[in-house]
Amino acid sequence: MPRFSIIVPSPGIGGRLSLALDSVLAQSFGDFELIPVCDAPGAPAAEVAAGYAGRDARVRPVHSPPSAGPGAARNAGMRAASGTYLLFLDGDDTLTPGALTALAGRLDATGDVDVLYFGHERTPWWEGEPTRPAAPLLAQAPPGAFAPDRAPEVTCVRLPVWSAAHRRAFLAERRIAFPDGHFAELGFGGLVTVAAERVAVLDAVVVRHRLRRQGSRPDQPGAHHFELLDQTDLVLSRAAGQGLSGERTAALFEQLFAQVLRTAAHPRRLPSRRRAFFRRAARLYRRHRPAGFRRPGGSPGVQHRLLAAGAYTAFRVLRSANQAAARAARSVPRPRMLRTRLLYRRQLRRPLDPRLAVYCAYWGRGYACSPAAIHAKARELAPHIRSVFLVEPEHAHTMPKDVEHVVIGSRRYWEVLARATYLVNNANFAEDVVKRAGSVHVQTQHGTPLKKMGVDQSTYPVVAAATGSFTRLLGRVDRWDYNLSANRHSTQMWERAFPGSYEALEYGYPRNDVYLTATAEDVARVRRELGVPEGATAVLYAPTHRDHQSGFEAGPDLERFCAEAGEDVVVLLRAHYFYDRGHGTGSGRIIDVTSHRSSEDVCLAADALITDYSSIMFDYANLDRPIVVYADDWEVYQETRGVYFDLLQAPPGPVARTPRELARVFADGSYAGPRSRALRAAFRERFCQFDDGRAAERVVRRVLLGEPPEAIPPVLPLDRRVPAPAAATLVRS
Repeated sequence: MPRFSIIVPSPGIGGRLSLALDSVLAQSFGDFELIPVCDAPGAPAAEVAAGYAGRDARVRPVHSPPSAGPGAARNAGMRAASGTYLLFLDGDDTLTPGALTALAGRLDATGDVDVLYFGHERTPWWEGEPTRPAAPLLAQAPPGAFAPDRAPEVTCVRLPVWSAAHRRAFLAERRIAFPDGHFAELGFGGLVTVAAERVAVLDAVVVRHRLRRQGSRPDQPGAHHFELLDQTDLVLSRAAGQGLSGERTAALFEQLFAQVLRTAAHPRRLPSRRRAFFRRAARLYRRHRPAGFRRPGGSPGVQHRLLAAGAYTAFRVLRSANQAAARAARSVPRPRMLRTRLLYRRQLRRPLDPRLAVYCAYWGRGYACSPAAIHAKARELAPHIRSVFLVEPEHAHTMPKDVEHVVIGSRRYWEVLARATYLVNNANFAEDVVKRAGSVHVQTQHGTPLKKMGVDQSTYPVVAAATGSFTRLLGRVDRWDYNLSANRHSTQMWERAFPGSYEALEYGYPRNDVYLTATAEDVARVRRELGVPEGATAVLYAPTHRDHQSGFEAGPDLERFCAEAGEDVVVLLRAHYFYDRGHGTGSGRIIDVTSHRSSEDVCLAADALITDYSSIMFDYANLDRPIVVYADDWEVYQETRGVYFDLLQAPPGPVARTPRELARVFADGSYAGPRSRALRAAFRERFCQFDDGRAAERVVRRVLLGEPPEAIPPVLPLDRRVPAPAAATLVRS
């Protein structure tokens, strides 16, 4: 029997689950079992948990349907547990280093207790300092083990369920489980409080609780807040039958109704039926109020009196000042120029145009990436929708003749942004753009993340400084309704990097469709346009941006590489789009394609890819052509930018650390040999999950045409896809 069973419910948080599991498995105290409770097998969190179970026998996943709720998930974990003490860790929380050792030491000192309460740290996703809200409460506890009557304030419901270790036998003997509903934690904590006879406290941080950006489900608006009253009634009824002391009952009563009053006074939580909630709460208050109960002082005491009297109108008047302040704080973001502000505000008062879609790529750099692919497919499948592309003035001349576009910052720009029902971008729209009710924002992303993104960049000073305010970044994330993903890895990392309430669409990246739909004629045409000599082996060299460098550095000597790699080798040089001004037309066997509009075209033209840590490797892998990783500064890149996985341990092909090694893998042919193919196959299995040539169609059908998820074309299995042929293959044929 292990000392601890750590139960981790994780519905819908596959991206952050690994952080929680890693924090447990890294503990120096090893006498535990780890029980992730996931959705049905095959769900993102279930796949993560299964991977851990395959590597560590202490990990024992169980499943609970998401429709059953978090309480049922924790109950499923309790049924599977065999440890002496149960810990409930949320799937996006972590144990602090040494936490289990500290808990075991405290239990050794106190002997068996029904509950061991401990401290936690609340950590924001964005700017702000961590806080220890339980510290003042825990400081009031007597030393050693004690009966709850000695400190009723400590042993009530103010501590969350993940801030305590519960003796499993105690829960089983008293038949305590999580009730149904959205406030199951409150009900469980209250039942434990009523039944516990011997408790102790560890005044140390054991859990780091990451505040969810959108709040927990009980914080969201809706009729489910009436369930708070159900749990309050359940706990206080159980307390009355248990014959608790007056002090314990009074403390429990006050803490429960503090939560009830907060909900009654919160207009967002109860957008309707507030009066009905208040009246029912008043009846419960009068029914369960302990004899001799002394109301708190100040404003809380006034609220208690009004609730006891059922004086809803007076209660609302008391809270009206705060509501007015909240309304005043909600201001409309506006452009800087006065005339433009007035225009935009006027347009925002007009109804949305249900037949208008606006697209933008790379902050207005032109017609490119997934927004362009979705735009093209929308003209085919949804011709009734007017599609407008946004472009910066200096790139307007690059727009295709038949694509309607507006210049960013112009009058028409603000008009279409104010009226469009559909907004599609691979980056983010300007800070001043308002997310209107009824509008649909689609974030397509522009790559699979190897390097840290979003809020995960906050611990890397150089990147964090360039990113700016994470609060503003996450404010932009709040506008997303859909976020595209090309593979399960991306789904999970986007969830971590950009926490929000959007829906993940695992449809593939529309820009990658062409890798499965292009023909041999398309490949030949692009090679002619780029000036690739007939019969040459075209190697695309596409390094990523480095945050610690101020400009583009080509890396290896490319002329020398060509000389050593083989006489038929030419290099297509494509710098990161941060340096897209171009570097001339190239010379000799180096063809500079940095300024070419389409990275997809460049990939189609290339017979092989050399990159360092650019996300282009994930896209290029869809072509099933050789990839070589040139990692001459991998350790520096890891340290300054941060990465989500060790690329050198799971590369898409051979890894070269020096220019000599790089030339050799081409000279001896190993860049395309059996080991290269094996590495690429494993890489494709992991990262080419959803790119099958129909991603743009799925987005158009789901978002623009409103088709239900079950009607969307399923993803074609990897072994049934036929990538566009390489030119070298055509020559050999």
